[in-house]
Amino acid sequence: MRLSVIGCGYVGLVTGACLAAAGHEVTCTDIDAERIRRLQAGEVPIYEHHLEEILASARKAGRISYTADAGEAIRAGDAIFICVGTPPKESGEADLSAIDQVARQIAEQARSPKLVIEKSTVPARTGLELQRALAAYSSGGKSNFRVASNPEFLREGTAVGDFFHPDRIVVGVEDESAAADLREIYRPILERKFHCPVHKGSCPSQHEVAFLVTTINSAELIKHASNSFLALKISYANVIADLCERIGADVKEVTHAMGLDPRIGGQFLSAGLGFGGFCFPKDVQAFIHLAASVGVDFDLLKATERVNKQRIDRFLEKVHKALWVVKGKHVAVLGLAFKANTDDIRFAPALEVVKRLLEEGAIVHATDPEAISRTKALFPKVTYHEDPYDALRGADAALVCTEWDVFRNLDWNRAKPLMARGLVVDGRNLYSPKHMRDLGFEYYSFGRS
Repeated sequence: MRLSVIGCGYVGLVTGACLAAAGHEVTCTDIDAERIRRLQAGEVPIYEHHLEEILASARKAGRISYTADAGEAIRAGDAIFICVGTPPKESGEADLSAIDQVARQIAEQARSPKLVIEKSTVPARTGLELQRALAAYSSGGKSNFRVASNPEFLREGTAVGDFFHPDRIVVGVEDESAAADLREIYRPILERKFHCPVHKGSCPSQHEVAFLVTTINSAELIKHASNSFLALKISYANVIADLCERIGADVKEVTHAMGLDPRIGGQFLSAGLGFGGFCFPKDVQAFIHLAASVGVDFDLLKATERVNKQRIDRFLEKVHKALWVVKGKHVAVLGLAFKANTDDIRFAPALEVVKRLLEEGAIVHATDPEAISRTKALFPKVTYHEDPYDALRGADAALVCTEWDVFRNLDWNRAKPLMARGLVVDGRNLYSPKHMRDLGFEYYSFGRS
């Protein structure tokens, strides 16, 4: 099928690449002309595992193309995926101005009927407003567009694998033909009939993928409800960690046992610095705002958000307890991205840690496998290192802020003589407290005595 993708960020570029790998003809566009130029030159502007090889393969096969002309992309596709940003306003409400702008472009530039698919995360009832906007912006007020919601459930760092091996595919529609078209778009994924770059060949049939057809409102709500629940689990684990510290229990032992209950599950029960990234913080805010707009007070999510914001304070309390005076101290920050296996620093807890350290006069040295280039413009006073051991050289303290495997597997026997003081404050609970203390480190973490 001929598909168009509007927006070449983390969601749009992965979506376009994977749909091309599944055999479709895909045209991608973005408001950022420089990003399109880089893609046309074969560069990949974001880091995502497997993405570079998929884009190279799709380009070689002639199944993906890029244009800075949105009208050209709109006219090229029979179905159009909207993958633009919906950032939070100061009130927490999702800013849907980019969605509205795309609706205007589609209505003005399309020359044939189109299936318009929301892939961006939007609050419930957005699809109905999008349908109304397409009609309003169309010549004579007559719309030739069908609207569907197809929320993404991609995790940064494993987004390609998630696209090819989804737990479920949700499509919100108002007519059966839209559901049929979306099923056809995803047929290669549902039937495992494509070359999988993750498995280097045909995909093994791990499980039957659920293809769920709902109303548009339900599909939009499913996305926010899912992300908000995962955020709630993280904050719950962090409150348990605080309780464990007070009574002398081990949060890893507690959450591991909890997670063995299939009704609970162990994922997202990890105590530490809390959640960041562009999805969870804004989705929680947007869900709270949506609930309030219809008279529902979502106190549970307000508490989730409050607990998460307090994690930076709790972490820095540990730093102050250990260092006493932060000013003038050489502090090594291990990790800048909001999570491992991505270069995304949006709402990353590490950035707030760096900001607060600099404000107190610390001498900050930082390292991250992928996010250094994105961070330099924000904090030019920080000294950056590709090699984590260089960041640790002369450090009064090492602060672990992102759970990269390179930090998980650090040789602390090698690191200790490089440091001015053997102090580690672990914001991700990567190490065994006993092991670190046996190595001679003063070691602090979350929820473990």
